[in-house]
Amino acid sequence: MDEKLHKLLRNNPNVWRAGDARDSGAAYGLEAIPTGFSQLDAVLPGGGWPANAVVEIIAEQWGIGELQLLAPVMSRLNQAQGWLVWVAPPYIPYPPALQNMGIDTRRVIILHPEHKNNDVIWSMEKTLRSAQCAMTLAWPQRVSHTAIRRLQLAAQSGQSFGVLFRNTAAKTSPATLRLQLTATHNGLKVHLLKIRGACRTDSVSINLASL
Repeated sequence: MDEKLHKLLRNNPNVWRAGDARDSGAAYGLEAIPTGFSQLDAVLPGGGWPANAVVEIIAEQWGIGELQLLAPVMSRLNQAQGWLVWVAPPYIPYPPALQNMGIDTRRVIILHPEHKNNDVIWSMEKTLRSAQCAMTLAWPQRVSHTAIRRLQLAAQSGQSFGVLFRNTAAKTSPATLRLQLTATHNGLKVHLLKIRGACRTDSVSINLASL
């Protein structure tokens, strides 16, 4: 590589290389939280989940390992004295399973809004904006682009991490990161539908059997 070009790439934060996810995250000023899975960190900007942002996780059905995928980040944020909030989960979380993930269940809040859609989004927005909640997970029936933008702003304001679980994928979304999950014989295939800070997409296999 030409020496002048090399210096430009290294010293100008507004220039990034699309082929390097970690460099692209740094160029966009994205903070990251390690996922706990090296193969996933390798393809995410900054080397992990985007901090202070909203991630969409899409799967045709739940219970295929999506919570195991999030277990390391939930444990990390929870151990840092952060509250974890679950909004309208499809199943009642099993406390021993959460404890096995390294989560302090005394700092977990589960909300079951009466109205399954607007109240779910409203609850998520409020908890993301709260400086006391480190991470909010929500399972809305549907969510608009405008609502996701509000959630993004709330996560930035509250310096928190949000995860939206969806059964169907819209063609576009303002979420910082979008993943689609499919079950494999020993874990998950993670398809990266959108990565802010990178122009490429990837698929990685995660072995959950060893956890």
